[in-house]
Amino acid sequence: MTNPPTAYDSPWKDILQTYFEEFLLFFFPQAHLQIDWTKQPEFLDKELKEVVRDAELGRRFADKLVKLYRTNGEENWILVHVEVQSQEEDDFPKRIFSYNYRIFDCYDREVASLAILGDERVNWKPDQYGYQLFGCSVDFRFPVVKLVDYQQRLSELEASTNPFATVVMAHLAALETSSDRPKRLRQKLALVRRLYSQGFERSDVLNLLAFIDWMLTLPLDLETEFKRSVEELEAEQRMQYVTSFERSGIRLGVLEGIGTSLEIKFGSEGLSLLPEISLIEDIEQLRKILAGLKTVSTVEELRQIYQPKTDD
Repeated sequence: MTNPPTAYDSPWKDILQTYFEEFLLFFFPQAHLQIDWTKQPEFLDKELKEVVRDAELGRRFADKLVKLYRTNGEENWILVHVEVQSQEEDDFPKRIFSYNYRIFDCYDREVASLAILGDERVNWKPDQYGYQLFGCSVDFRFPVVKLVDYQQRLSELEASTNPFATVVMAHLAALETSSDRPKRLRQKLALVRRLYSQGFERSDVLNLLAFIDWMLTLPLDLETEFKRSVEELEAEQRMQYVTSFERSGIRLGVLEGIGTSLEIKFGSEGLSLLPEISLIEDIEQLRKILAGLKTVSTVEELRQIYQPKTDD
């Protein structure tokens, strides 16, 4: 299995914020029914970081804290805390309890913690944290969704027009094809074809394509084949959702992130690397460089990511 994206650069954060109502409807329909969706959700990302600033990050794709209003007519608002966890973690339920209490303590509001588990272990489904001591007891329970469970519900996913059906299918495809890139290409193209047939608005297609593209990265030769196939598909269906310019824009966006990070970390010396990095076409390689900028200490260390030394 390939290493999952980090929480910092995960596409989950964007997709959650763009389609939060659809997220609750898809994964937690009973909660969705109790929310007044005429009032816009308020995302408290900065506030969440402040509340849990000294807690371990863990191996998660994303977390969100959202301010919502209920449909019971009361003016009081509530908070929903969402964790999308990428790998098994022994202290996960304790961390969810800790975050839930910290948020409650900070805002003095009811908090619902919801967990999405994206790992491959079918039987890992932590949904409770508690202990007892001298007659005092704590029993904290939270709802959990396991993405691999949807492997048994593929026909349901295929039929759904909820954006998160596409999100789950892309996630499952990424797990299934981690060591088989030709199969990943086939599944990625199948997801694009399905997406084009769903009748989404153009903005929704582009949002979901960005998620699919990030989850199902390909080496350069297969990425080139993917682009060509998508262009042919669009020509057949007389659609222009993803032009060559827009797809190259994904690469340019990563390059911009690299340039900013180079300047912040290494100044003009770092920026001197940008011309040679800009020659790299492989988006996956560029993302490795961007991720590497968080840990390297020197320009030469960074260069080894894309120009490793070879024995003479």
